[in-house]
Amino acid sequence: MKAVVQQERAGCAIACVAALAGITYPAAKKAAALLGVSAKAPVLWQATRPVRKLLAHFGLHAGPKEERFVAWEHLPNQALLATKWHVEKTGPAWHWVVFVREGPHAYVLDPKKALRTNLRTDFGRMKPKWFIEIKKVANPKRV
Repeated sequence: MKAVVQQERAGCAIACVAALAGITYPAAKKAAALLGVSAKAPVLWQATRPVRKLLAHFGLHAGPKEERFVAWEHLPNQALLATKWHVEKTGPAWHWVVFVREGPHAYVLDPKKALRTNLRTDFGRMKPKWFIEIKKVANPKRV
């Protein structure tokens, strides 16, 4: 899986869905707009409903609930992770990243534009709070 870099300050969710779906940021952003999802709306990094809607559009199934992060080795093969969790005036907020396990190898795709590399294995530096398991759906239903 390849990282997709966010092209907007708050476009991490869109970039993560693009990486999981294997598409470009502009393609994911276009689909998001058709679904009423925008990186300009704080709800995209303060709630899971918009990202779940976008995942479903691309045939990706999000687990039914947010699971508390315990340890890297306990994560499923693909997951959206909530990192940099904090509280703003409008409520909780976080940065989305993608966790991927391929056989014995595991890595995080971080869409942040300012990073030297968006493929990360420095697990000790990242502090996820919770995650959502991601699975591909055999016959995706387009929203």
